[in-house]
Amino acid sequence: MNVLLLLALFAVSSAASSEDVALPSSSASRAVLHVLGVAQDAGYPQINCYEPRCLPVWAQPELGSGASMLALVVDGRRFHLFDAAPTLPHQLYQFWTKTGLTLSDLEGIWLTHAHMGHYAGLLHFGKEAASTYAVPVHAMPRMAAFLARNGPWSQLVSAQNIVVHQLTANRPVLIGAAKVTPWLVPHRDEFSETVGYLIEGPDKRAVYLPDIDKWQKWDQDLVAMLKTVDVALLDATFFSGDELPGRDIALIPHPTVLESMALLKSLPRPVRSRVVFTHMNHTNPLLDPGSKETQSVLALGFQIARIGDRFDL
Repeated sequence: MNVLLLLALFAVSSAASSEDVALPSSSASRAVLHVLGVAQDAGYPQINCYEPRCLPVWAQPELGSGASMLALVVDGRRFHLFDAAPTLPHQLYQFWTKTGLTLSDLEGIWLTHAHMGHYAGLLHFGKEAASTYAVPVHAMPRMAAFLARNGPWSQLVSAQNIVVHQLTANRPVLIGAAKVTPWLVPHRDEFSETVGYLIEGPDKRAVYLPDIDKWQKWDQDLVAMLKTVDVALLDATFFSGDELPGRDIALIPHPTVLESMALLKSLPRPVRSRVVFTHMNHTNPLLDPGSKETQSVLALGFQIARIGDRFDL
């Protein structure tokens, strides 16, 4: 079936019930999420891509994106990073132009897992670059052990450029006006566990879940979860299963955007609008704001993350 026709079939929505109304926002939020990157681990465009979708972006880098990453500004003065992308310096520069916050204002980093786009940026904290001192890095047990036992990450630990704080699944951690809770999710856990994060501010709740194998493998119900949060930044690595000809997509499983929308199509439109697709592979047409796929997804009430987006919590 044609992809756009399939999208059109999802376009039926119903009115929201009272239990689906989002929590009111604060006029002066003390916790604000900023989107610093929206691409899959290798960024957009990726290495060796000289196809029509990539050529304009090589010529105009501002059209591209680094890997998926968030910043949480707490109380207007300090911030936390969720993941550390390889292009961290550029992404922090863009963040500085919007907020004035610099590396000296960084209060912690929260890692989701040990895949390239989510932790390789830690290298910039070493003596060859920022040479930071005791930056808190929050990680699950296997992730923490991986950093401590494997170079070059182990040098960051031994030189105290970073200090690793071990997390426990489902146990919240308070950070000023916000609270962060790691949720385990099924993924290709070669070197570490994989988590998403529930991020709670004074008024609203957000979920950051950039990587998961399939929703059906998760021990939580995605539909039920969406009814309890205000923003859900979810895995959108592939729009459909046709993006990687010649490769077995079963070896790199992710819920496609089409699959996620099919799962959520019966939800009231205000609840669907809480979904913000992120972590898009360079083959994903949603990276192009002008694509037919982008317009169709937005018409269905879903959102697509863009650099510079912010969510008051």
